[in-house]
Amino acid sequence: MSRNIVIMGAAGRDFHVFNCMYRDNDDFNVVAFTATQIPHIENRSYPAELAGSLYPDGIPIVPEDQLETLVESGDVDEVIFAYSDVSKKYIEKMRARVEGGGAAFSTFDIEASMISSNKPVIAITAVRTGCGKSQVSRRITDILRDLGLRTVAIRHPMPYGNLAEQAVQRFASYEDLEDQDCTIEEREEYEPHIANGVIVYAGVDYGAILAEAEKEADVIVWDGGNNDTPFYKPDLWICVADPHRPGDELTYFPGTANFKHADVILIGKVGHADPAAVELVRGNARRINPSATVLLRESPLDIPDPEAIAGKRALVIEDGPTTTHGGMPYGAGIMAATVCGVSELVDPRPYAVGEIAETYEKYPDIGDLLPAMGYGEQQIRDLEETVNAVDCDLVLVATPIDLTRLIRIEKPHMRIGYSLKPADGQLSEFVADTARSGDHVAA
Repeated sequence: MSRNIVIMGAAGRDFHVFNCMYRDNDDFNVVAFTATQIPHIENRSYPAELAGSLYPDGIPIVPEDQLETLVESGDVDEVIFAYSDVSKKYIEKMRARVEGGGAAFSTFDIEASMISSNKPVIAITAVRTGCGKSQVSRRITDILRDLGLRTVAIRHPMPYGNLAEQAVQRFASYEDLEDQDCTIEEREEYEPHIANGVIVYAGVDYGAILAEAEKEADVIVWDGGNNDTPFYKPDLWICVADPHRPGDELTYFPGTANFKHADVILIGKVGHADPAAVELVRGNARRINPSATVLLRESPLDIPDPEAIAGKRALVIEDGPTTTHGGMPYGAGIMAATVCGVSELVDPRPYAVGEIAETYEKYPDIGDLLPAMGYGEQQIRDLEETVNAVDCDLVLVATPIDLTRLIRIEKPHMRIGYSLKPADGQLSEFVADTARSGDHVAA
């Protein structure tokens, strides 16, 4: 008899685990996926077109709060936990919920869900959401371009729309973002690569995605999401650690696996961090992953006009996932506002409407900043209304994209960013050696 399982997820890793391990595997019957973290991803189905011959009606995706009902029905033998950026305490809480109902509980199999490529793969991962993976990914693609190599970035999944239509997505222009109805969250990851002249693939079926990407790439750059582990077996595994959250590299799932197995641990943002925190992270790296090369890198802020910020009452818009489930209390916008001497960080919460107000209710510790949430058209419109309702002198937009492509900002505004300081040294050498050889070096 087949073993009945439920896969707990957030519209990404969960689908990948299914595709790698359970699709067309008649030893298992996937009863359902559960969904959390991301708005509007539940109460739909994983479509039959992607689910394989064993699921002609697809697989239901239900809210995670229905987990106990599923387990207590007696029709579930095991629950597989398959999403990212959660504390180990949270994992144990989920384990207790499942085992209390009489089912087994396990986290996803990292090795079994890594697909091998016939091209060199450089994976950029992290210990938490918001560590600065994207700037590292862009720096890696710059190095590869300078070597004369064709690079394709494959991005961690964000399939929030029609899953069948999003099975394999290719983005080479801003028009592609429009044509495929990308959310703010998707644009934040794809647009910087496109602006940098790099083609991006993403979607649902990462076997099919890899097959297409390999046709036009000399090197694959895996641009990870949250603190998830790579979907492809890396030839060079880079893990970005955050000295603003020292210790999280040991206590968050599955970021600890990245920290433990990476070939290179890159501690970014060191110019803005407490030196003692940097040393704590570096010490943990030596203890947990003594064979890794540890690099320290600065992440300088890009502030177009510091004098225009000084003395202003500013609304700061930060990256959404970083400041919500990533738990980061500030980002580049708050740092720029502080450095430039704003007179006040205006609290946007009294002005929040609709789904933005709901976001503050779900994440009450966000603080005096506005997360750039935009998982759907209504949320984007609620974001626009909230921004324009706030009583402030200036809006500092510290998202990775030009937000004015999607919303109208009626007040004076300025984009804030940051990048990896290009003092590469060993990083360039690692990238060049990997790109030219393709020999697997990952632990």
